[in-house]
Amino acid sequence: MTISRTKKLVGVTAAAGILLALAGCGSAPEASPTESGAAGPAVEGFTPCIVSDDGGFNDKSFNQSALEGMQKDADELDVDLIDVESSSQNDYAPNLENLVAEGCTFIVSVGFKLSADTVASALANPDIEYAIIDDRADNTGATGDDGKDTGDGKTDAPNIKPLLFDTVQAAYLGGYAAAAWSAASGVNSVGTVGGIPIPPVTIFMDGYIDGVEKYNEDKGASVATYGWDVAGQTGQFTNNFTANDDSKQAMQTALDQGVDVLLPVGGPIFQSAAQAIRDTDNGAVMLGVDSDLAVADPSVADLVLVSIMKRIDTAVYDATMAAAADEFDVAPYIGTLENEGVGLSSFHDFESQLPEGLVDELAALQEQIISGDIEVTSPSSP
Repeated sequence: MTISRTKKLVGVTAAAGILLALAGCGSAPEASPTESGAAGPAVEGFTPCIVSDDGGFNDKSFNQSALEGMQKDADELDVDLIDVESSSQNDYAPNLENLVAEGCTFIVSVGFKLSADTVASALANPDIEYAIIDDRADNTGATGDDGKDTGDGKTDAPNIKPLLFDTVQAAYLGGYAAAAWSAASGVNSVGTVGGIPIPPVTIFMDGYIDGVEKYNEDKGASVATYGWDVAGQTGQFTNNFTANDDSKQAMQTALDQGVDVLLPVGGPIFQSAAQAIRDTDNGAVMLGVDSDLAVADPSVADLVLVSIMKRIDTAVYDATMAAAADEFDVAPYIGTLENEGVGLSSFHDFESQLPEGLVDELAALQEQIISGDIEVTSPSSP
């Protein structure tokens, strides 16, 4: 466990990059105020805090993005930020207890896996305001076929704000782009490998595969998919969120199926995908998730076609600012294409190599999804 205090962190390096959006498909949300020091004063004693899941804050993904959002708040409000990093699931409860002991008034839990411990902490500390990313914190209220408690869609504590993302919409665009790239290369095969089969992961995979099918339908193409069956909700997983030998082998297996576009969904496992692609050396590319991966980790920028983004940093920023102004509310935030809470990044260095007309096609698809002319959904949609 690592607890750190930071005051007025200036120059969050990836903030600008994470707000990049697909040219022609709408710009990313601009958190307001946008200039350091422009925010009004926080309520007396306001102390924002954040706890990571076991991926850590250097995951180049959702943990890092969440921390960057709160760092921006600390800078603009001139307050102390307390962040605590988890190295295993056993750290979640004691880390939350430590944040309470440190006097935190607003706590953000990063990720689905902290749900039960966040609920317990919130119920024990009703005067503290909480937010959780990628989960409704609704672990009870209904019973599954196995007789165990399941969520009923209602948050289990009255002082938790869910920060959710309908990522399937952006992933649909990513799948369409992946199919277009693979078709143009003549390979006609794309794949995906998840980390752990949980809703924040499988929602990417659903949209990605459905987007490939849309491309095939529109173009009369036959781009094959590997790694996920939308109907059966089954597929290929590393069963961890760690860049290790198991993850690399899972990525290598996908590449051995002949795919030339790979979507790894699970924080640091993108590093295993990059290593497998470099070792295979067959010209394959990959897609990033959560953050603009080409910016978050420039070492893999030459392999990242595009990233499917959740604007976690902006959601955390806005929730923290509301809490700081004594305007906290527990209504769930749901990021969509319409409110620019999800979207595609720029294609960066691949922009000049894209199939002709692809950017315009993606812009048209985005507008159709926003208008409701195309319905894009997932069993994991919030």
